Amino acid sequence: MSLKEKIQQDWKDAMKSRDKFRSNTLSMAKAAILQVEKTDNRVLDDEEVIGILSKEVKSRRDALVDFEKGNRQDLVEEAKSEIEILLEYLPKQLTEDEIAEIVRQIICETGASSAKDMGKVMTAAMAKLKGRADGKLVSSIVKQNLN
Repeated sequence: MSLKEKIQQDWKDAMKSRDKFRSNTLSMAKAAILQVEKTDNRVLDDEEVIGILSKEVKSRRDALVDFEKGNRQDLVEEAKSEIEILLEYLPKQLTEDEIAEIVRQIICETGASSAKDMGKVMTAAMAKLKGRADGKLVSSIVKQNLN
């Protein structure tokens, strides 16, 4: 079963069990996937679906920060719950130590030695860590290791 099919099935299950919040969250995810499929006029594979779900999680995390600044606790809780639901469909996120180890390997492989090489290291790191690590975290770890 593909990831897209799993989301569809879980959405149906949420509708049957009258879990309105879960079904709404999965509907938004399905809509984002469908929008890309219609725009590109093709069917997406699991890797691309993971990329879309990662963007959805990132946008909710960004909104979460704004909600906290605006002291909107109701929206904070809603965003956290949506993130939890979406994370169920993403690969397990790596720890900082695991990311740091991969970054050190990439730095050795690419021969990077200074902050000037950050773009080269980030390109390789994000390709290797796609969907399993937050870009901001990877960026900060790369900066630490290149300085």
